Amino acid sequence: MPIAWKDHFYGREGESLGGLHIGEIERIRNQTVFRDWSVKVVDEASIDDLSKKAIDVARKQYAEKNRRLKKEILGWSDKVFLNRARLTINDRITNAAILLLGKPEAEHFISPAQAKITWILKDRDGVEKDYEHFSCPIILSAQQVFKKIRNITYRYMREGSLFPEEVLPYDPYLIREALNNCIAHQDYALGGKIIVVENEDGCLTFKNSGDFIPGSVENVIESDAPESVYRNPFLVSAMVNLNMIDSVGSGIKRLFDIQRKKFFPLPDFVFSGHTVKLTLYGKILDMKYARALANNANLSIKEVMRLDVAQKKNFAERKNASVESVANPMNAAATTTFAQTFAQTFAQKIRSRFKQESSFKKACDGCFRLMEFVNQNPNISSGELAESLNLSRRTVATYLKYLVDAELLKRIGLDNGGYWVVLGDGK
Repeated sequence: MPIAWKDHFYGREGESLGGLHIGEIERIRNQTVFRDWSVKVVDEASIDDLSKKAIDVARKQYAEKNRRLKKEILGWSDKVFLNRARLTINDRITNAAILLLGKPEAEHFISPAQAKITWILKDRDGVEKDYEHFSCPIILSAQQVFKKIRNITYRYMREGSLFPEEVLPYDPYLIREALNNCIAHQDYALGGKIIVVENEDGCLTFKNSGDFIPGSVENVIESDAPESVYRNPFLVSAMVNLNMIDSVGSGIKRLFDIQRKKFFPLPDFVFSGHTVKLTLYGKILDMKYARALANNANLSIKEVMRLDVAQKKNFAERKNASVESVANPMNAAATTTFAQTFAQTFAQKIRSRFKQESSFKKACDGCFRLMEFVNQNPNISSGELAESLNLSRRTVATYLKYLVDAELLKRIGLDNGGYWVVLGDGK
């Protein structure tokens, strides 16, 4: 066991002592005492507490994973299949089996652990619009959560092209990998649930209970190999057998590679309060970052990660500038010239159309973000703006009218074939 001094743990680094992060502490503890929650046998449960539909789906996925034995696998009895897939141990039901295949009413067998996934939909202001809870069998619930997520085609103009690129905001692999990793690496002893938040401003977040055992994402990217220690090895093994997660430790690196090839922001990982939060972005944040990736295909992953940090910092500063300009249009020191001029002009010419300050602020912020897209791509159509900003065409049309009336924006030509001119100090 590691030794603490004043509530801090230390380990030897050559001739000196250095602090241990949570992943190192957990590895040391696991060398002496290791309890795999997922392998625990539930003596009171039987195969009747498992969902027949879930077993059938698991069998098909197992057969897909082992195609040479597909005919034989499909002929096995349920008990033989569950043993071979390592979901049960000598016909005895495990926590992993209840979690993945159990009937909803069988969840009590694993209490205080929860077999729950909550999906939440939030609008651009972070206000909850919809939600749904899913329970075991998790193998089916994960598919239902996947279907809940709206993955509408996203269009953006590639540099030097006359035609927009069409991609899905979230690669299906990204969603499945993120969700299934939450299931595999959740610390069920903490009694938490998995939460998936779909944000209309173009990002998905996945949150699960437990510390990030590798310590940092950089460690995973650099090692590019399977972890030596898993929190739920029995569950992980079963999920690998059912083709739900990969077995070579390349999942996180592949998430980064997919986003990089689309010129989208890299995934964000945040570790705090015994939780892991992953954010996936479904759109381009900064065209300069996208151009840098498009024009420099040989950048190392570390170089891409540094660029990604810079673009997110710049995006946050621009967003804060637009919010500050709405709250205080005359605060020139707090905003860029563009944001300052925009806020002053917009307030002077459009403010009188709104009865409520909150409605005006929302419109001002939306129009500012729209102007940023137009500034980056003057040829963008109103339809492409609607898809890029995740707004309705009607809302985009209203915002464009505000901007034209405020003499901040001017349209040259028709919607198809024309272009926008940003007036004032926008260029």
